[in-house]
Amino acid sequence: MTEERIVESRDRDGATNTHTTIIEDRGGTRRGDGRVLVILLAILVVTLGVGVWLFGGLSEAEITKDEAVAGAANEVQNAAGAVEEVAREASEAIAD
Repeated sequence: MTEERIVESRDRDGATNTHTTIIEDRGGTRRGDGRVLVILLAILVVTLGVGVWLFGGLSEAEITKDEAVAGAANEVQNAAGAVEEVAREASEAIAD
């Protein structure tokens, strides 16, 4: 809704001055505010999703690395056990 106000005033000299004011009512809200908010929320959700995916992949790589180190440690332990057994057999053969 648009409202137009015209105000006339007179100076001391008798000259007439006219001032026109136009008031436009937009219903109290501006268009587009909701769309901007939805777009910002969508960007936030996508950013958070990428962050979770990225850091999730990094932690998975860390788990894989830890499992590889544990597997190598078990192989070293098995090899040490085999060396111990061979050394025992060699010492028994020398003692006989």
